[in-house]
Amino acid sequence: MKRTEKRASLIEKEHIPMLRFGQDDVLKDPAARSVRNYEANRATILGNAYRNKAIITFCTADGDVKRVETTVWCYDDKFVLLKSGTFLPLNSILKIENS
Repeated sequence: MKRTEKRASLIEKEHIPMLRFGQDDVLKDPAARSVRNYEANRATILGNAYRNKAIITFCTADGDVKRVETTVWCYDDKFVLLKSGTFLPLNSILKIENS
């Protein structure tokens, strides 16, 4: 995953609705998916309690790797809700880091 992080381009959260996302999960390993759910939960708690921002690395349907820095407000098994009401499909997320 280190290679994809180096080529990830930083975008604004307002541009996410203009992107297309695939149906398949970008993480094939069940353990990696479990870690992603933990990271989403942690980012939600830190975002709501402390207004902490998270850096989310995700993949579009075209295979482009992007990053966004924003506050995570909530998540479920399908989507992550970002500040400003933007939804990001959970299955497109590679990694969530708290800043």
